[in-house]
Amino acid sequence: MDRRNMLWSAVTAFGAVFAASRANAATEAPAGGRLKVVYHLSDLDKVNFVIGNIQNHLDGVGGPENVTIALVVHGQALKAFHSVAASPDLSRHVGQFARAGLELAACGNTMKSQNVTLKDLLPGFISADRGGVVRLAELQSQGYLYLRP
Repeated sequence: MDRRNMLWSAVTAFGAVFAASRANAATEAPAGGRLKVVYHLSDLDKVNFVIGNIQNHLDGVGGPENVTIALVVHGQALKAFHSVAASPDLSRHVGQFARAGLELAACGNTMKSQNVTLKDLLPGFISADRGGVVRLAELQSQGYLYLRP
């Protein structure tokens, strides 16, 4: 085997080990704590999909006591969470999530552009006053894993 092949084999092996360690890190809770995940939702057509993903996530880990989940909503997706427009199924899920302690953050900028306040949204939402993307960055800096289904 020539040097180039030996070097390429070593680089490939190192890459495989690194990738495997990152995959493990994304599925295991940090030492002494629960896994923290933030879901990012901005597409109106993905609201039910993301809500289903969050429910599947909770079911898959055995409930909210085993994971910390936040949902940050901005853009057109926020329209689905207006109290007057929300479906009964969405209202039920949001209520369950809020009672389970999930953070439900609505982008303050989007709220202004849609001319709504927290009172106009389903109960359980807080305002991300500095913006949804700022809240996403804050949560990521606190160790939350970012998911955008």
